[in-house]
Amino acid sequence: MRTKTLINKNLLWLAVFVLSAASCKTEKAEQGMQALKVSENKRYLMTADGKPFFWLGDTGWLLFNKLDRKEADLYLEDRRKKGFNVIQVMVLHTIPSSNTYRRPSLIKADLGKPDTTAGNLATDTTQYDFWDHVDYIIDKAAEKGLYMALVPIWGSPVKSGLVTPAQAKAYATFLAKRYSGRKNIIWMNGGDIKGSDSLKVWQTIGETLRANDPNHLITFHPRGRSASSQWFHSAPWLDFNMVQSGHQRYDQDTSKKEKLHYGEDNWKYIATDYQLKPAKPTIDGEPSYEGIPQGLHDIKQPRWTDADVRRYGYWSVFAGAFGYTYGQNSVMQMHQTKDKESAYGSDELWTSAVNAPGASQMGYLKQLMLSRPFFDRIPDQSLVAGEVGLKYDRVTATRGKEYIMAYTYTGRDFSLQMGKIPGNKVKVSWFNPRNGKTIEGEDVANTGIANFNPPGDKKNGNDWVLILDSINS
Repeated sequence: MRTKTLINKNLLWLAVFVLSAASCKTEKAEQGMQALKVSENKRYLMTADGKPFFWLGDTGWLLFNKLDRKEADLYLEDRRKKGFNVIQVMVLHTIPSSNTYRRPSLIKADLGKPDTTAGNLATDTTQYDFWDHVDYIIDKAAEKGLYMALVPIWGSPVKSGLVTPAQAKAYATFLAKRYSGRKNIIWMNGGDIKGSDSLKVWQTIGETLRANDPNHLITFHPRGRSASSQWFHSAPWLDFNMVQSGHQRYDQDTSKKEKLHYGEDNWKYIATDYQLKPAKPTIDGEPSYEGIPQGLHDIKQPRWTDADVRRYGYWSVFAGAFGYTYGQNSVMQMHQTKDKESAYGSDELWTSAVNAPGASQMGYLKQLMLSRPFFDRIPDQSLVAGEVGLKYDRVTATRGKEYIMAYTYTGRDFSLQMGKIPGNKVKVSWFNPRNGKTIEGEDVANTGIANFNPPGDKKNGNDWVLILDSINS
């Protein structure tokens, strides 16, 4: 009996040691991160100390549900190395739901009753619950400098009538109180749904999160080819807008009867939000995913490529977005060998799909936008002299006080109106979105109209960014 007691005491002390070590590590990680806030000009995000924050998101939607702790570590580390700083993830995808350890998220499928247990042992999967696993991943992300954009409940179970406003309030209160102390949280209300579907539930979640957690940013993830601003732009709880430009080609756009129907022109959503008052930051939080069928549902259709996700990224950011979210078909659903089926024709394991070329190329976009003064940048199509171009031929321009950037997806010749930034001359360079390298050009006079010829032949995917920097001499 005495031996058994000693063993139990030793196990208890081991558990305390593990928990203390994990707590210290988490606290250290949290100290290295800062809560995010909206910039003073209401167009961008920044850290609490005022530094620029370019949102480079990845859609790891089913991370909490499908990956164990070791797998989650591998995924988060891969995204950190590639330059991502935000992971968009569903907390609950379905009702009922459980994680890879078969731990249920709710008691009797009631959203108002999260299933929690005492204890959170890092080494014993029988001792921690669904929410402890969520805690672990959020804290692991913090260690790696990653923010977690959490969708509390996906739109489909709400639309199906499985959530009442009272349950939504109880659940949002639980989430806010549990995670208000963690600095790497962003709340993403909604979940691939129109705000008008179950409006009372979404309003309740937004208002409850704001009332109980005033220190974290909140947005709304809308249905494809729509924007949060259509329903919630003036809502006090909404800090920034989000659009889902969707996965359709120009000829597949099914939103002709909707207010917004822009086909592949995702920059139009950003331009529309940019004109709204009061000003709020905006972002394309779900453009076409790399490796997903064009049109989404017919797996016989061609797949979107890295060239397409680059185009959506540069188009939206140059139109005024504060960042960009990337997605990959197999990664967003964490496709595994044990899956009996996959969605949208996914035929690759997530462990391989994390290396899709577009993922690395998105890091170059982030590097470029942080290479120049961040907060004074504005979209400015008046820079483009002559034809701006339609669809893939469009040239999209943006500028700061002492620099200009213009993006072409096809590498076509174009002209710019000079004299928009200071200096008698400007330094010319060409940035390659495919590899992040820059080619130096010859200085040009900063007057009149200047013509520019990007490297290579004109074709889809030969995309370039022209950079003009003021020469102050």
